[in-house]
Order: sequence, then structure tokens, then C-alpha cells
Amino acid sequence: MLDDAPVYNAYHLLGFFSTFNSDAIKDLTLYKGSAPAQYGGRLSSVIDIKMNEGNNKKVETSGGIGLISSHLNVEGPIVKDKGSLLVTARRTYADLFLKLSSSSTLSNNTLYFYDMNAKANYRLNAKNQVFLSGYLGRDVLGFGSTFGLNWGNSTATFRWNHLLNEKTFSNTSLIFSDYSYKISNTSGSNDFSITSRIRDWNFKQELQFFPNPANAIKLGLNSIYHTVTPGQVSGSTSTGATPPTLQDRYGLENALYASNDWKATTRLNVSYGLRLSSFSLLGAGDFYGYDADGNVVSTQTYTSGQVVKSYLFLEPRISASFMLNDVSSLKASYTRNTQNMHIVSNSTSSNPTDLWIMSSNNVKPQIADQVALGYFRNLADNRFEFSTETYYKKLQNQIDLRQGPTYGPTTKSRASYCSALVGLTASSFYSRRKQAG
Repeated sequence: MLDDAPVYNAYHLLGFFSTFNSDAIKDLTLYKGSAPAQYGGRLSSVIDIKMNEGNNKKVETSGGIGLISSHLNVEGPIVKDKGSLLVTARRTYADLFLKLSSSSTLSNNTLYFYDMNAKANYRLNAKNQVFLSGYLGRDVLGFGSTFGLNWGNSTATFRWNHLLNEKTFSNTSLIFSDYSYKISNTSGSNDFSITSRIRDWNFKQELQFFPNPANAIKLGLNSIYHTVTPGQVSGSTSTGATPPTLQDRYGLENALYASNDWKATTRLNVSYGLRLSSFSLLGAGDFYGYDADGNVVSTQTYTSGQVVKSYLFLEPRISASFMLNDVSSLKASYTRNTQNMHIVSNSTSSNPTDLWIMSSNNVKPQIADQVALGYFRNLADNRFEFSTETYYKKLQNQIDLRQGPTYGPTTKSRASYCSALVGLTASSFYSRRKQAG
């Protein structure tokens, strides 16, 4: 999560670089086991990243030139001591060296990524401050003029911080997140392209209350409107094939949550909370029922905004830390999470073209219950830290592709239409939709 915006593919160059530029990062929090109640929608760990807010006193510029990539960072005041602006940019240029090759096979290839972070903040008065941040990044991979693959994320977050009184303040956020990729092939007569996208509009309202030094209470609500484009296929008429049409899917994910960080004693800290989450699959579109063999047995058509299927879950969580002495502690936790955005892959490792689908009338939300216990100790005057943890995790409603998925249409022309992308995802787009709903 980058300033509360989910980032669906957090890697550049298939995992060799992180999406997040260190020049733009203020702090990073990793929740490996139990995460507080404001986090939901995922079964695994949470990486919560907050961007730098920039220098509100003077203009500063920094950068670096490397063998693989270069970066630039500029920050300074909008109005001194009241607001600031930060802009960072980064780009690799391996593709520029390829152009120096005498081999046309190499010189026409493309391989690079770029990203840019920006954040502005302004203090309106003693009780109100606004923030606006954004991220844009893209990877581009191409083999001459015959094959191309590009993918990337874009996010934007507007947050209004309002101080209600000395013990209470609120954060109101509007968040946009977009992840997409495009595959194109122009070899011979098989010219086609495939585009897939996840787009989220997110509203979040949170109140933080500090009634006394021993308690920190959070109350909040979160609402996300998902639009998933599983695959828009287009091709030249010379192929003699009709591109399959896959319908966009829409979903509304809501949550109410409450949590408290309680300092029970000088040695014992307890964090507990409850999250009530719901998910509704929405129209418009055609929705299918299947038999055990994956054959369509029913079809229902829904209009725009009509509820197709809904789910409701309670997600309790509690964690505790007990200081054994000044250098060692025990930690224990229990948490339940649900997940309504599912990633489906036909390989053992993730790649940018993995398919995302929502919970539906055929796909149930995934559920995870986890218990963890750990021992932590600082050594050599806190210069070293040792920790060991064990956990038990029960997972429900996990999904996967059927063995040997094949392209759905049976006509020879349509089967050959996507044969050039065997090993990526084109050959399984239709079957994934058919088998996963």
C-alpha cells in the first residue's frame, strides 16, 4: 500500500527492482502476522508505505547516475513553513545500450522501466491540513516490432487531516488505483493485442481517539469500487478470427472497523480489533452457473448496479507483547482475514500477466485464520536483534486453474488466433473466465 492506495504489482523488470523509489519513502511498516483492523482484503502480510512530504523550508535537489538506472529528487516549500512539494523520478536505460549493438536483432529490442512519485501538502490552519500524492510507473519490454509487453501502476491519494480536539482527529481520504498490462503481437498475419486492467475508487474515513496515555482507539469505514477488465482482445481482420469478448466485472467492497492499542501494564501491550467486511458483485453483464465438469448450465443477465452476489464476514484480531526484561519479549497473535480479489496464475512464479478475478456467484471469498507466537531479543547493547516465530495458518476457499486449461471457442480460427501466446496468458483467458466465473 502506497499512501493507502493498493499496488497490485509491486515490481519492476519481473522482480529485479522494487516499484518503490527509496527517495520518495518516509517510512515503511511490515505486518507479518496480525495486522491492525484498518487493514483488510488480503490473507498475507501487509507492507504499508508512506511517502515523503518534502522540505517546507528550502529547495533541495539530489540525484544519482548508475550503470543501470538514474534518479532525480526535487523538493521545496509551496509556502514556507505551511506547505511543501516533493517530486522524484527514476528510469533505467538498458535499451539505450542495446541500440549500440551492430546486430539488428538486439538493437531493435526494448527493455526499460520508469516511475515518478509526487506529493504535496498544505496546512490550511491550526486544525486542518491537506495532502495530495501520486505515483506513475511503467515497464516496457519489446522484441523488435513483432512482440511487446508493458505493464504498470498509477495511484493518487487525497487526504484531509482535521483536528477535532486535543484528543481526537480524523483522516478523510479519496484514493484511486489502477493496474494494467498490454500484450501485442504483430508477427505475420497473427496481429492482435490483449489489454487487462484493475481500477479502484476508494473512500476511507477514520477517527483516532486518545482518551488517556494507555489507550489509542481507531474507528473507521472503507468503501472500494472495483472494475476488473479480464482481457480486451483486438486483432487485425487479416487473421480471419473474431476476438473473444470478455465482460468487465464490477464489485463493491465495504468495511467497518474498530481497534484499540492498550498499554495494560509497563510490560504488557495488547492490540485488539474487529473488522466487519462485505463484498457485493455487481452488474451489468451475463453471469453463469456450471456443472462439475465446468460446462455452462445456466445464464443470468443483470443490469448496471444490480447485486449478483453478496458476502459478509466478521474479522476479529488480537495481538499481545510481553516484556520479559529490558532486552527480550514474547509476542502472540490471532487474526482472521478475508480476500475478495484473487490472483490466478498458470506458472509457479508470479508475472505481470497473472489474472485477477473477484469473488462471484462461483468463486467464494478466501478466508485465513492465523495464530502466531514469537520470541524477540536484543543483543550487544541493541546492535543486533534476534527473533524466532512459529505460526499456524488455516486457509479456506483457495482457487486454482483446472489441469490443462484450454481456449474455450472450438472453431479452428479462434484457436489459432491465440496460439502465439502459449506460455503467457492469452490461451487461457477464456478458460479461466469459464472455470472461475
